[in-house]
Amino acid sequence: MPLEATMIIIDNSEYMRNGDYQPTRFEAQADAVNMVFQTKVDSNPENTVGIMSMAGKGPEVLVTHTKDLGQILQAIHTTSSKIGGQIDIPTAIAISQLALKHRENKNLRQRIIVFVASPLEGPAADEKGMVKLAKKLKKNNVAVDVVCYGDGIEEPSSDGKTVLKTFVESASSGDNSHLVTIPPGPHLLSDSLITSAVLSADRSNSIPVELGGTGADIPTASGSSGAENFEFGVDPSLDPELAMVSSKHCFESFPTMISRLSACRCKRRKRVKLLLRPPHQLSLLLPPPSLNTGPS
Repeated sequence: MPLEATMIIIDNSEYMRNGDYQPTRFEAQADAVNMVFQTKVDSNPENTVGIMSMAGKGPEVLVTHTKDLGQILQAIHTTSSKIGGQIDIPTAIAISQLALKHRENKNLRQRIIVFVASPLEGPAADEKGMVKLAKKLKKNNVAVDVVCYGDGIEEPSSDGKTVLKTFVESASSGDNSHLVTIPPGPHLLSDSLITSAVLSADRSNSIPVELGGTGADIPTASGSSGAENFEFGVDPSLDPELAMVSSKHCFESFPTMISRLSACRCKRRKRVKLLLRPPHQLSLLLPPPSLNTGPS
């Protein structure tokens, strides 16, 4: 269960009015933000989530670290009337990093999730500047997840890389940052995001695929294939107490457990036979009373 403080940066540029993601890009993004919030808070009750926009008149922090879904939904509703302008990814990330720095619980790890549905323009298109920002985030132990959809999906260069892909790779430390690209289609944006590497660490592998879980056969972010790859069938990072109990029981082999059970049954039978004996036989089995002759 990751212990994290998360800042979600949403795209509220003019491109969010497009309807290639049902019903619109902004509404699909709002549904995905709702799902991210619930997943983060459900994974650990100490987790907090904040939200900010990065277009309109400029990047703006809407809600700082909270556990109240109502505040997040109210912020999204307010931003829906401020759609316009162009995104400013570097400035938004710098502001969100500052907001994470002032979190109340310093034990919470820092994470930024950026939704990008607009083409990169200005400083965001400068690969050198984005790599410099990524190294700063890595130095301050801030993980970054970037969700690209719509016009945010870049055309790869000759070497197969994009600006955002290079940015995420430069910010990643121990595979803690991810880039997710979701093309338009019949699926919901939130459905594609919940099965991605962005939320894999927050979700249990025991949840069936039919219920929106990752299931035991879908690889997690670390490359494992679910609980089957763990020594005792339990992921210690998800439930350390259950893993410890399972390890203690698994040290006993099945024949050892059977022999123990048989020994217990034999002792029980002996006690029953002893109780069924006549009283005069029981007196013979009892130890002789100590003779108390009193003080000499």
